[in-house]
Amino acid sequence: MADSRTPEPPQTLGAGVVKRPTRLADGRELIYYDDPDTTLGPERGVDAREATPRPATATMRRDVLTGDWISVAAARQNRAFLPPAELDPLAPQTPTNPSEIPSRYDVAVFENKSPSFGPELGDGAAADPAPRGLGLTRTSVGRCEVVCFSPEHEGSFGTQSRTRARTVIEAWADRTAALSALPGVEQVFPFENRGEAIGVTLAHPHGQIYAYPYVTPRTQTLLASIDREGPDLFDRILEMERASERVILEGEHWTAFVPFAARWPLEVHLLPHRHVADLAETTDAERDELAPLYLRLLRGVDALYDSPTPYIAAWHQAPVRHGRESARLHLQLTSPRRAADKLKFLAGSEAAMGAWIGDIPPEASAARLREAVASVPEVLS
Repeated sequence: MADSRTPEPPQTLGAGVVKRPTRLADGRELIYYDDPDTTLGPERGVDAREATPRPATATMRRDVLTGDWISVAAARQNRAFLPPAELDPLAPQTPTNPSEIPSRYDVAVFENKSPSFGPELGDGAAADPAPRGLGLTRTSVGRCEVVCFSPEHEGSFGTQSRTRARTVIEAWADRTAALSALPGVEQVFPFENRGEAIGVTLAHPHGQIYAYPYVTPRTQTLLASIDREGPDLFDRILEMERASERVILEGEHWTAFVPFAARWPLEVHLLPHRHVADLAETTDAERDELAPLYLRLLRGVDALYDSPTPYIAAWHQAPVRHGRESARLHLQLTSPRRAADKLKFLAGSEAAMGAWIGDIPPEASAARLREAVASVPEVLS
């Protein structure tokens, strides 16, 4: 029988990024994405750890008051919490650190060991979108992946080089396409949590990708808004925002702005100028521009204060099967930081009732962000 860890043939993607799929000892997928100017050789080490059983796929419970599905994934309680650098589970393996990644790498993507969804996949049959009754449960099928931006112990997307950022974007697009094709997956969500104030448990520069077995509540609300406002909603939003004083950065293919009704003290949306449903639909030219523009935006956010700003960078993508002709790919970057030493906590009105109160006028936030971004040099390398 062939070893399941035998590497598959490499594949050259956009921008000269090379994809090298393989497997970990327990059968989980691991994919290396090599920079076009990589100094790494083609060989990758084999995961020499003893194969251990993966946790059983979690179960979802339906909240009958809202219709939301809640995945109860108890195995996540065992995940690493702020380990020292010498025990970083996302660093390349060493004799004293049996981490998740056997070799040196540029960018690496692997299946989460203790996922919120999966590893079991669905049978391809669509679930009832509006079931009725109390005590309803479903299996939490799907996939959760970790995206390592760098082998370094500390950093974030914004600390990467232009070339490395482009490699990560290529990996996001490639994984969006692959995960969207899995049976039972209804929506794919790449994101980065940055900072302990957000709840990050690893300092290593990384993000995640969730492949959900349902359309998320936030996206269901978006689709309802599109039904109400019209299928050209994103075109009209972009036209309004580009004519406003809330624009932060603008390129040939992308515009970043503070939205008209921003909820968070720091909130920026980044939209492509043409309609694309997800990252897999973007062109090489759009990805090429996104890398330096997104880096400059993140570095501008960090230029606001003397210390790095915590944030959630959420790539909202259209569902796999519904609304793709009108729900546009976009980034929503949000931070609870409302001053150098103050955070916005969701309490009372926001947390309990979903009724938001903005602390900072969006125009004032945009002015500060424009000034901060202007202080950051263009990203040339």
